[in-house]
Amino acid sequence: MLDGFLALYIFMLAAFTGYEIIARVPVILHTPLMSGSNFIHGIVLVGAMIALGHARTPFEMSIGFVGVLLGAGNAAGGYVVTERMLEMFKTSKPGKGSGEAK
Repeated sequence: MLDGFLALYIFMLAAFTGYEIIARVPVILHTPLMSGSNFIHGIVLVGAMIALGHARTPFEMSIGFVGVLLGAGNAAGGYVVTERMLEMFKTSKPGKGSGEAK
């Protein structure tokens, strides 16, 4: 019983701390900060895999499997968003055959 309350306390503390940190980030830095923090998604994925490894019942295994799938999708999506965002900052160079005079 005590372990459940401790886990709930840690979850609530992490949620509050995360909200306070993100709320103080300026809007212009929000997207680069979020896409640059993809390592956090990797940690979530490792945690989901550990939880899946400790699962005993089919219900626990299915929830763990869904957690691993969602964590992997979140991590991969974060890297895709980062790549797309970085493409916006690249300068376009005129290529051969573009019709522009050199």
